[in-house]
Amino acid sequence: MKEPERGREEFISEVQELIEGLSRDLFSLDTQEKSTNVDPNLINEIFRKVHTLKGLAGFFGANRLGELSHDLEEILDDLRLGKRPLDREMVDLLFKALDVCGQLLHLEQHPELEAPPQLDAFFQELAHFARAEQEQVHPAMLSDYELDAGLLAVLTEYEEHRLRSNIQQGMSLFRVRTTFKLQTIDDELEQLKVMARPLGEIITYLPTGGGDSDTIELEVLMASGAKAEQLQATLGGPAIRIEELARRNPTNPALSDHQEIPRDSIAPQRELNHAMDLSEPKATPGSAMQATSLKSTSQTVRVDIRKLDNLMNIVGELAIVRASLARITERVRGQAAHRELAMELHRLHRAFDRHLGQMQDGILEVRMVPIGQIFDRLGRVARQSSRETGKQVNLVITGAETEVDKLIVEELSDPLMHMVRNAIDHGIEPTEERIRVGKPEQGTIAINAFQKGSHVFLELEDDGRGMDPKRLIDTAVSRGFLGAQEAKELGIEEAFGLIFLPGFSTKVSADMMAGRGVGMDVVKTNISRLGGVIDVQSEIGVGTKMTITLPITLAILSALIVHVGGQPFAIPLSSVQEALVFDPTATRTVDNREVMTLRGATLPIARLARLFGLAGQERGFVVVVAVGTRRLGLVVDYLEGQQDIVIKPLGPSLRQVRGFAGAAQLGDQRVGLVLDSPALVEEILTGEVSKTPLGLRRSMA
Repeated sequence: MKEPERGREEFISEVQELIEGLSRDLFSLDTQEKSTNVDPNLINEIFRKVHTLKGLAGFFGANRLGELSHDLEEILDDLRLGKRPLDREMVDLLFKALDVCGQLLHLEQHPELEAPPQLDAFFQELAHFARAEQEQVHPAMLSDYELDAGLLAVLTEYEEHRLRSNIQQGMSLFRVRTTFKLQTIDDELEQLKVMARPLGEIITYLPTGGGDSDTIELEVLMASGAKAEQLQATLGGPAIRIEELARRNPTNPALSDHQEIPRDSIAPQRELNHAMDLSEPKATPGSAMQATSLKSTSQTVRVDIRKLDNLMNIVGELAIVRASLARITERVRGQAAHRELAMELHRLHRAFDRHLGQMQDGILEVRMVPIGQIFDRLGRVARQSSRETGKQVNLVITGAETEVDKLIVEELSDPLMHMVRNAIDHGIEPTEERIRVGKPEQGTIAINAFQKGSHVFLELEDDGRGMDPKRLIDTAVSRGFLGAQEAKELGIEEAFGLIFLPGFSTKVSADMMAGRGVGMDVVKTNISRLGGVIDVQSEIGVGTKMTITLPITLAILSALIVHVGGQPFAIPLSSVQEALVFDPTATRTVDNREVMTLRGATLPIARLARLFGLAGQERGFVVVVAVGTRRLGLVVDYLEGQQDIVIKPLGPSLRQVRGFAGAAQLGDQRVGLVLDSPALVEEILTGEVSKTPLGLRRSMA
């Protein structure tokens, strides 16, 4: 890759990380604004990220992104200095700006696209907001405290604002003196901030001139609502001395806020204090000593997912070599004259197998990312949708740390977005209706992710009105999706499955949110493409729960190799429960479906030879596959064994044939089709397989 292209990709990646971080911070800010308890450190963190974004945009010539971040920086600077109030209008504007950042980044990736016309309107709105005159806020009086004029003179504008804000909130001021070792001052200062944070806020600190060649004494100005004894117990230690600053006599202040502070007379102290400003990166004596090193402190490196795909393909080829080596070893072992050679080959095969497994696990681990990456985006979708519908919605997320393959995470974004919007529009009732039925005014949408075995489960549950199976069936009949006789034979699960039909919607008319029937069918299509399934449970008046079952990765998997009609097929082991001998006399027909009894439970079965239009044997084996709560028995001719495979995409002739995830090269250089277990389970149990045998037979001819 050329150097400019690599730099461009680094820029895109860094900006994407900043946007995701800003998204998380804005949700925290939104929550704090509602509770009127805003952490100034959070506003500072948002300001820093926007400042970094502006620098990156300028360096790489992303002019519109730079213009946006510049205006945002001005607004956030006023906010952190107390010149603007944090209100709903401000938070809404910041969220809109974050969405526009994402659009601008997309345009940077695809310069051939035209910018949507609404971008210009938003830039005008943002510029007007940034340059609007702000009302003067009456500051708290600093003259109420015995503050040294020299200390006041070296305060930055931000520190002075934080000092006034704390006094206005009725906090007491404390002078904390402590000594730090020069070599560890950075870590010790950070530890002091962490310990002090639950009790108050550190406004500023500066050297007193004390200490020796190895230590330095700092005087820390701290605001807190706690008593000096409590601060001493928490911050503790003989090296820390805490003194509460006395209040002045209000009738005879020695220093008025209206007097000019002689700042020019103490410029050296101001420069030192600016270097130790809490709102900027610190340049302390300890960090100055370390600045001579050119080593990077970062232990991470960005890797293009396509490079990992290429490595995974190579590992797949090595797996084929391993299988070939195993067969040669078995052949040699049967010859007495080559016993020593067989033993040496066996040792080599075991070592090769071990190292290959470690390599495979390592590459898979690199590909894994927390699924919480898309949960941050869902929060913005939920917030916007609740505003559009006028409903109060609380999004609760658990299991964000669950790790999934990077490619799966990206493909999950659209399905989950549709599901959240659908839950808000169709599921959550309007506030008046919720109050009338005795529910809380605020609806709840809960998203939970967890891993079980080699699958990841995603649960999306709302406490809305639920779905009425009868209404779904009646709507399907009235709109021509079902005949009257078919409708009578549908069970509850099949009725809930109607929402995934293309064009199906229970809304009488479409609006901005939903009603066109192009949401849930996209969900099912995308989930199926990832080798997953979606199950629906709903109860009228209680709510709806949708469960998505997905494999952890699609890159490389262990598969059971089976044979049907002389052709090899691979079934992913992640969906295989067991395999047993098939007895044709033990089957029966229930509701036009062939079933058998397995340990007292009814198991639907599908004869793959008949399904694929191949000449199979009458007797063979049943491979029981399970996806979510659904089970199906696949009848095959015989079982070959387990093998690790890398799935390759199908060509144009087989791409439209349902039921196959791809193809894989097997250990003996044969090519076998990989069965898409979730799709087969879904389509066989719903009877949607009429075109599959002809398509497969034509492709294999």
